[in-house]
Amino acid sequence: MDARKEGLPRNPHFAVQAELQWFSSPLFPKQPHLVRCLSPFFLTCAIYFLLWIPEDPPSWVGALVKCLPVLCLVGFLRACSGGCYSCLLQVALLFSACGDVFLIWPEAFPYGVAAFTKAQMLYIWAFGLRPLQLGLLLPVVLASLPFYCLLRLHLSPDMVLLLTAYTLALATMLWRGLARGGSARWGALLFTISDTVLACNTFIQPLPHARLVVMATYYAAQFLISLSAFQSPRLKTN
Repeated sequence: MDARKEGLPRNPHFAVQAELQWFSSPLFPKQPHLVRCLSPFFLTCAIYFLLWIPEDPPSWVGALVKCLPVLCLVGFLRACSGGCYSCLLQVALLFSACGDVFLIWPEAFPYGVAAFTKAQMLYIWAFGLRPLQLGLLLPVVLASLPFYCLLRLHLSPDMVLLLTAYTLALATMLWRGLARGGSARWGALLFTISDTVLACNTFIQPLPHARLVVMATYYAAQFLISLSAFQSPRLKTN
C-alpha cells in the first residue's frame, strides 16, 4: 500500500484496525511482485549466515557479503516503491551499507559510526517530527540515558564525541520510529537492540553469540523499516 495514493482515515479506531489487519493478513501472497523483489535480500542473508565470512580476516569479499542484503533492500525499494519517503530510506540504506563495510576493519571503526549516524538522521527525516508524541520520548530517554552513562565509562577519549552523537541519533530514530508505528516501530526497536548488543560486546564485555544477535536483529530491522514504505504512517491517522 502506497501512502501517497491512499486517503488518510479520520477515525482512530479504523486506523488501529487497519494496522492490525496489515500484520495479520498475508501481505506477500496478495502482492507476488514483492516476493520476487525481496528474494535477493533473503538469499543474501542466508549466504551471510552460512558463509560467516566476516569472522575471517577483513577482506573485500567479506565486506561484500555483509552489505549485500542491505543493498538488495535498496534495489527492492527502487523497484517497488516511490516518493520522497522511499528515497530517504534508500539513501539511509546506502549509508548503512557503507557503515557495514567500514566496521569490518577496526581502524575504520570511526568512519563506520559516522556513516550509521548519517543513516539514522535520514531515518529521522523520513519518519518525520509531527506530531511530536512526547509521551513516547520519556521511556526512550529512561532506557537510553543509563546505558549511555555505563558505556561512557568504557570509552576512550577519542571515541566519546562520536559515540555520543550516534547515541543521540539512534535514540531519536527510535522515538520517531515508535511514533510512526507499523513495521517502522519494530524496525526501530530491533535496530536499537542490535546496536546495544554491539556496543556492549565491543566496549563493555564480550557476549556469547553477540555477532549472531547483532546481525540477525540488524537485517530484520532494515527489512522492517523498508516495508514501512508500503504502509500509511500511524502518526498521520491520529
